[in-house]
Amino acid sequence: MKKVLNVGGNSKAIALPPEYAQFEHLLLDIDSRGSPDIVCDARRLTTLDAGQFDAVYCAHNLEHYYRHDVRKVLAGFLHVLKDRGFADIRVPDIHAVMRATIEQDLDIDDVLYESPAGPIMVLDVLYGYSVEIERSGQEFFAHKTGFTQKSLENALQGAGFSKVFSVAGNLEVRALAFKGGVDPATCALFNISP
Repeated sequence: MKKVLNVGGNSKAIALPPEYAQFEHLLLDIDSRGSPDIVCDARRLTTLDAGQFDAVYCAHNLEHYYRHDVRKVLAGFLHVLKDRGFADIRVPDIHAVMRATIEQDLDIDDVLYESPAGPIMVLDVLYGYSVEIERSGQEFFAHKTGFTQKSLENALQGAGFSKVFSVAGNLEVRALAFKGGVDPATCALFNISP
């Protein structure tokens, strides 16, 4: 069975996308309260055994690291991936957030959209979910790096991923980055053309 490492997923109760239905799901988090399989800061992934995962899923976690740490996290992704493995990364799209803010004549404290968790303000997307930070007292939840589609692609290529596919929409960027050659089965699973 293929294995996916869910980086910073907080809890296995949060479902992975349907593409991972046939993958064994292992959770990595710095906080042991969510009962992760591996307690580790993603900047230290290179301390784990190399080449043990087919995929790394990182949804809205990479932006919590400072720019200089993003390279360390991505190097860790490469380290734990098998040769034909891939990283699936989602981050807020700062370009789209700024465009929506201007087009809708919003201010930083205005509501950008309604989520299941409640209203999300412009500053929540730029700086992190402020209510979550306030309740937890965990400054780590704050966003420290902003990404656009182009900057995420550049970061992944600069880290050594061989091929990157990305798409922007719904105020986020999603990238599929292959460690080695592009795997046709993975492309078919995610409905992308190599």
